[in-house]
Amino acid sequence: MATIDSIGRTTKFVPRKKKSKRTVADWLLLTGAIVVGLAIAVPFYLILINSFKSPSDYASGGPLQWPAALNFDGIINFWNRVAFPQKLWNSFFISGLVAIFAVVISVLNAYAIGIGRVRGRTWIVVLFLLANVLPQEALLYPLYFMFKQVGLYDNVWSVIIIFTVIQSAFGTYLLSSVYGTFPKEILEAAALDGASRWTILWRVIVPISRPTLAVIVIFFFIWTWNEFLIPLTFLVSNANQTVPVAIAVLQGDRLMDVTTTSASALLGLIPTLVFFLIFQRTLTRGITAGAVK
Repeated sequence: MATIDSIGRTTKFVPRKKKSKRTVADWLLLTGAIVVGLAIAVPFYLILINSFKSPSDYASGGPLQWPAALNFDGIINFWNRVAFPQKLWNSFFISGLVAIFAVVISVLNAYAIGIGRVRGRTWIVVLFLLANVLPQEALLYPLYFMFKQVGLYDNVWSVIIIFTVIQSAFGTYLLSSVYGTFPKEILEAAALDGASRWTILWRVIVPISRPTLAVIVIFFFIWTWNEFLIPLTFLVSNANQTVPVAIAVLQGDRLMDVTTTSASALLGLIPTLVFFLIFQRTLTRGITAGAVK
């Protein structure tokens, strides 16, 4: 529809699109998202407020009441009793090296399987998939015996090696399917320009797949940070323990009170939360780049 104004110009009126009405499924999905959000937020809220209470304040007001005054005794007690800076460094050292090593190995494996087209690639990918579903409990005794023999038991490098292999198995399975759909025209053009396979990998494939690799690095870091069973088994000395192991060992102490327990959970959660917030944009860009060609 068009009209003519006072000076003879023609103006078009574009009708506004009607807002789509929300369906029952939309409201159910929104309700489910709110419930899940509350289920995640409520425990964090309880940990936060109880970390800054004194034991007497907790006994008189219970877990739901706000602290009458900020009390840092629980945080200070946990910090000193477990030598938290040392445990924090152990977790950062192990998780960071595992994330880097696992991504490098995954890229090399996926390049050979997805682009190199090795024989029996389907069965190789299936083996990597089976390695991901194998329970960690089945690995404990053989790995314990092996690292005892080579002298790496109660050494952080034993955990680094184990998690590098475990995480790279998943990374290889994921990246091999991604590299299998890589445009052949780009690879052929690089080969015609005289690029070797090594140059094609690091100058062509890795830069293009950088968003996906960034997402994998973030997930590998967080997954390794939260691991408990294998570090508990292979890092028995106090100097080599990670943050989750230190929290679990201290919570088994009968002298622990609720406020110190809450403080230990809060201090164990803050590093991964900060890491996630710092790399949130990288994670979002990586997911978006993987979803949109």
